[in-house]
Amino acid sequence: MPQRAGRAAHSARYRRAVRWTDQRSRLTAVLFGGVALGSTAHIAAVTVSTLAVDEITGSSTLAGVPSASAVVGTALGTSLLTMSMARRGRRPGLIWGYVIAASGAIASIFAMARLSFPLLIAGMALLGVGNASNALARYTAADMHPADRRGAALGIVVWASTVGSVLGPALLQPSGGVALDLGRSELAGGYLVSFTFLVLALLLYVVALRPDPASLAEAASGVPRVQGDLWAALRLPQVRVALTAMVTGQVVMVMIMTATPLHLRHHGSDLGIVGLVMSAHTLGMFALSPITGRLVDRFGGTGVALGGVGLLGLSAVAAASAPNQSTALLLVTLFTLGFGWNLAFVSGSSLLTGGMGTELRARLQGRVDSIAWGSGALASITSGVVYQATDYRVTSLIGLLLLVAPAVIIGRRRRLVVPAEV
Repeated sequence: MPQRAGRAAHSARYRRAVRWTDQRSRLTAVLFGGVALGSTAHIAAVTVSTLAVDEITGSSTLAGVPSASAVVGTALGTSLLTMSMARRGRRPGLIWGYVIAASGAIASIFAMARLSFPLLIAGMALLGVGNASNALARYTAADMHPADRRGAALGIVVWASTVGSVLGPALLQPSGGVALDLGRSELAGGYLVSFTFLVLALLLYVVALRPDPASLAEAASGVPRVQGDLWAALRLPQVRVALTAMVTGQVVMVMIMTATPLHLRHHGSDLGIVGLVMSAHTLGMFALSPITGRLVDRFGGTGVALGGVGLLGLSAVAAASAPNQSTALLLVTLFTLGFGWNLAFVSGSSLLTGGMGTELRARLQGRVDSIAWGSGALASITSGVVYQATDYRVTSLIGLLLLVAPAVIIGRRRRLVVPAEV
């Protein structure tokens, strides 16, 4: 009888483990689909935003403001949505992010119709909240898996943005034609694409993101090293490395990325060329994420973060030295810039997925993301001002100089980082 009872208990544990594995795989696939749709919406809007300011105001001085506004929206969204997630679970927060962003897409369409700069800024800020849902989905996926598989799970969901990196810019010309046929600005088509794909992402999560992934995150957790003190968690070496890597990657990438469409447009490139170069950039940001995730699981987050800083530096040098008319070289440079960001982003994110309880983990992830995205907003505004006052080369060289201190910080703290246990 004891042996029979033991076999029954073992069988029940096995069936429960299989059920949890199946649910994790299905929910990860749903998160992948939502991020693919949401990133298409976000990238289409951001790509046209700098050009929209040029059309509305007739100047590139404020060209970085709309994308900065979107980044501010993301920074605020990550904190606000994770506060909700810590209390109510992951699913409601992700859904509300897309609802708010869809309203921002509508506001941006009206802004182009009325040539209203303030309305465009407001719309882009709301759109940024949708990008917060895209960003937080990676943590949602990672939290469902054991510690030794979180990097891979995180990388797979970040990889979903590859769809948006290709599809978002590629849809600009056909959607621009539709907007012209409707008697609107060509650039309004990008915001129409954004609205459509945000609604699709919203519907996907409402229908298919069940049960709430937070219930599986609780099942995957063990005994945390740090409980409910957010400030104690922020002092952990791995959190400081994560914050340094993510802020550095965001600032340098955004500075160069924001200036690139203006640089191309001012040297005679049409919207198709702009979209092609930005597609290469966003492809670099996301396409190799599964490989990055496995590198993190194999070698640890700090080593991969240092590699990301190195690639960001290489791309900054290439951007500063590229001839103005060399579209091919800019394609390669912007791809490399995107991949450097990816290494810093995925490795930094992975360092925030263990060593603490699930509620504290969600709050910490939101706080770090808010700091990173907020820094990116400042970089976006600065980029437009610097580009207007100088040129693309100087903007890129400033990005290079900003990498020196973070490389030293990450290198010095590398040995202090403890691998995640839960």
